[in-house]
Amino acid sequence: MKVSEFIEYLKSERNYSDRTTEEYGDDLRSFESFFKNLDAGLEWDTVDADVIRSWVESMMDKGNAASSVNRRLSAVRSFYRYALSRGYVASDPAHCVKGPKKERLLPQFVREGDIDALLDESMWDMERYEDVRARTIILTLYETGLRISELLGLDDADVELQACRLKVTGKGDKQRIVPFGTELRDTLAAYMLLRDASVGKKSAALFLSSKGERTDYFQARREVMKHLGRVCTLKKRSPHVLRHTFATAMLNNGAGLESVKKLLGHSKLTTTEIYTHTTFEQLKKVYESAHPRA
Repeated sequence: MKVSEFIEYLKSERNYSDRTTEEYGDDLRSFESFFKNLDAGLEWDTVDADVIRSWVESMMDKGNAASSVNRRLSAVRSFYRYALSRGYVASDPAHCVKGPKKERLLPQFVREGDIDALLDESMWDMERYEDVRARTIILTLYETGLRISELLGLDDADVELQACRLKVTGKGDKQRIVPFGTELRDTLAAYMLLRDASVGKKSAALFLSSKGERTDYFQARREVMKHLGRVCTLKKRSPHVLRHTFATAMLNNGAGLESVKKLLGHSKLTTTEIYTHTTFEQLKKVYESAHPRA
């Protein structure tokens, strides 16, 4: 009953990303630490549902968000399903443990005027590689709605500048074609020229660090958050906010829900429908500010 064996299974047989498997490992080790502190004699095969419920309650008592608690509980459920299928445990104590109900929060997005201000070239040192890369990443996320993992997974071979489209590999290794406009085409072309002149081409990756290696998630996230902070006061300024901003902008400007679903790579329309609530809230604000009897 080794966590390391389960993590290797997720990598080799389920094709989970390094980041996802690291999170699973952290969550499982956190639970193991919890039940060992309760009773040093407990093992994975002697844990019962009450122990798991106590863990969930302790996380909620510490102020963890319901989404975080459910994600950690999901890791434990997955581990026990795996252990049961391999005969490591006689029963699965996690299957009957319910996680806390998640509050359905509307996606946060950046206002169009703020995005326009940030992307203005006067806001950047256009001769500095790190500035040009950060601006190109932000524009790509905003124009295409890609997940940050999808963007960082792009190679030069996935970019068709003349056709203005990207070949994107999403969740579950599903591929889709995402179009983009002429502004992003010109921005990508200029970025690639500067990149090759500044850091060389040591990797097939589209976005490279100053050392010529594929830009990693934490570096990209840090830069996006820093630069979004220049123009907006949102508490959440992660790269995913730009995905929300893309979807909201598309729907506000007349795009159909099914089209937005395909562009985002959602498997279910219900996942995309949350953005209709966002656009309705914007419409409601306009109504309340404009109608004399509102």
